[in-house]
Amino acid sequence: MQETIHNTRNFSIIAHINHGKSTLADRFLELTGAVEKRKMREQYLDQMELERERGITIKMQPVRMEYLSGSKQKFVLNLIDTPGHIDFSYEVSRALKAVEGAILLVDATQGIQAQTFSNAELAKSLGLAIIPVVNKIDLPSAKIKETKDEIIGLLNCKPEDILEVSAKTGEGMGKLLEEIIFKIPGPAFINDFKNKQALVFDFGYSAHRGVIAYIRAMKGKIKKGDELFLSQAKEKFVVQEVGFFRPELRETEILSEGDIGYVITNIKKPAIVHVGDTVTSFKNPLPPLSGYAQPKPVVFSGVYPDSQNDFSLLKHALERLHLSDTSLSFKEEGSGVLGRGFRCGFLGMLHLEIVMERLRREFNLKLIAALPSVVYLVFLKNGKKEEIYSPALFPEDFEIEKTFEPWIEIKIIAPHKSLSSLLKILQKREAIVGDIEQFTSQRVSLKAGLRLAEFMKNFFDEIKTASQGYASLGYKPIGSKEADVSRLDILLADERVPAFSRVVGKSQAQSEARELVGKLREFLPRALFAIKIQAKCHGRILAAASISALKKDVTGYLYGGDRTRKMKLWQKQKAGKKRLSERGKINIPHEVFLKMLK
Repeated sequence: MQETIHNTRNFSIIAHINHGKSTLADRFLELTGAVEKRKMREQYLDQMELERERGITIKMQPVRMEYLSGSKQKFVLNLIDTPGHIDFSYEVSRALKAVEGAILLVDATQGIQAQTFSNAELAKSLGLAIIPVVNKIDLPSAKIKETKDEIIGLLNCKPEDILEVSAKTGEGMGKLLEEIIFKIPGPAFINDFKNKQALVFDFGYSAHRGVIAYIRAMKGKIKKGDELFLSQAKEKFVVQEVGFFRPELRETEILSEGDIGYVITNIKKPAIVHVGDTVTSFKNPLPPLSGYAQPKPVVFSGVYPDSQNDFSLLKHALERLHLSDTSLSFKEEGSGVLGRGFRCGFLGMLHLEIVMERLRREFNLKLIAALPSVVYLVFLKNGKKEEIYSPALFPEDFEIEKTFEPWIEIKIIAPHKSLSSLLKILQKREAIVGDIEQFTSQRVSLKAGLRLAEFMKNFFDEIKTASQGYASLGYKPIGSKEADVSRLDILLADERVPAFSRVVGKSQAQSEARELVGKLREFLPRALFAIKIQAKCHGRILAAASISALKKDVTGYLYGGDRTRKMKLWQKQKAGKKRLSERGKINIPHEVFLKMLK
């Protein structure tokens, strides 16, 4: 058997969103004395203001703790707290690659939820030691026995293997700490001091110190002054400082194998560094470790600065965010209406919302986000194949041979009584309903295939509303399927406005057309001539409306006399408005674009 480092334990906390991960991490920090009582606050490891406001974890956060066990042995506990929302599951996969064990936390009032399944499967696939824990046992609504039965069905474990805790009151926490030491193995001890090898699982950035690599040391020892090499980036650097997370950065002399810590590289080019890279010795390099599969964005949106003077600042901000969030992709693009900006790719709608909010807060940017879309694979009749990210660039129907769009498999766990409402929503969304199983005596588990484009249209909100907030939802990409979609264009005075184009399912084109025309009729200001609004799809007009011209009383100064004088003035006014409608240009105010994108 391979020898292990006996006094170190590396582990993560994984759970569905709002099941108590951050509160459990707080209790660990208190019990081990990692944070002084006067400095302690709720959600201590959630460093972002946005995380604390929303009550969710967005970025994983490592911390090193020291614990004196019941047998009076001193242990080092390296915890990586992870997010629970489905959009940030990539953060969870990165954390689990750097540890040997995981605490699977389940809320006793809610039981196993959709994300619990995917987290458990991920931990099992990596061969991690899993400690199942039932949380919130202090609440009157806790269903401890039912929750334990669900965990047994999920992990095939024994009832005595499941711990009961209250992260809020601290009940059961001492036993959990002892279980971590007993059940989670120590890191493998290679005993190779000549070679150096470490896996990069995250990054930070400092304007003065450059890239700060968060690493899990696999072989050898890393110290200040070492000449190291990033295998993937092909970049040499001299270590400026090494240290641990306490949870703030705390300098130390050496990072040894099995340790989780940081290395300050002084590399000032953040774009070249990648999560999953291998840090090794420059003079005696080892082969790269198996890192992480590059996450594929599924939602795309154009992001533009409110002022074109901020374009360079937006580019710098996106580069900074990409350093720690490699799932964010961006590429420069231009819009005739909104100017220069970036076509950005996200893992989901919450990911898009969080990135936009971070850009506004952390970099003080005023931004405009275009309507989110998915990527379509289009085979043209001329034999070419194109990936279309923007609705404005989607070809006309007569040019297309066939189109493919991304699909996802969704898993919904909900109360029995809401099943009929959920099925109506899925039918309306043209989902392909799969297995419906009895999950517990009160809940059902439902699987379905759904177009990703449909999932983006407030699907989660509809599911929550239909189940009075009790449903949980998980999803995963399942590839692409042939799509029956077309481009819906908006014409103003017979001219196409690309910024308002949408890609819609042909069966939904009529309702989408009416909705867009109605919105524009409401938002567009009146002009001196009548404005004709039309929605065009499949080569025909599906909906139309008009905005009447501003009127001026040209006969107001007349008094008495023959009516023919007024008639002449009215005819002259009518002819003038006709000339204006033929030659006049519609000026769409900036605010109208913003309202249409909401």
